[in-house]
Amino acid sequence: MKSILIAVLVIVAVTSSNAKLQCDVSTAYVPTEWLDMTGGCIGEMRRQIQAEINASIKYLAMGAYFAQDTVNRPGFADFFFKSASEEREHATKLIEYLLMRTQLSSVGDLIKVNAPETTSWKQGLDALEDALKTEAAVTKSIKQVIQKCEDDDKNNDYHLVDYLTGEFLEEQYRGQRDLAGKISTLKKMMKSNTNGQLGEFLFDKQLH
Repeated sequence: MKSILIAVLVIVAVTSSNAKLQCDVSTAYVPTEWLDMTGGCIGEMRRQIQAEINASIKYLAMGAYFAQDTVNRPGFADFFFKSASEEREHATKLIEYLLMRTQLSSVGDLIKVNAPETTSWKQGLDALEDALKTEAAVTKSIKQVIQKCEDDDKNNDYHLVDYLTGEFLEEQYRGQRDLAGKISTLKKMMKSNTNGQLGEFLFDKQLH
């Protein structure tokens, strides 16, 4: 009986204090002296986030295409699904960086979902070459962000430039080299077979 009474008293105490524990979720004023990221640089970062999301969606489409039972290339599907996850992680890192460095006035329109122009590929080689072009475009885009953010001597964002150069460009260059090697290997394997289908089939097994 005592334990029941104590439990009831605890519930009453918590219920009565709920009003005091409520949090105001409206936007609070925060001093802005710590903000030193320029508007142009922020705009370039937002653009780069969208570029990473676009690449992720494109690789998702590639993975879904090769995973179809009528195509049945599980190695290619797995490779592109992983690539999609990596691009999404890149976008997440850039969003986290912006949140660390600045106050985002409009988070809702930070990313948009754009359907890829192509949703089917004649063969695995075409998809790999398309992926290499996509990665080259993303690399060029990152370099544009770097150039914009180090252009002005007065507003040279050393920290961001160092972050993008070390964290992102290194991975981009390695990824491009890996794709170029895969394209080279697949071409040789397809050339050594009469119709190329066997070469692609064997290459797919290596990817899986």
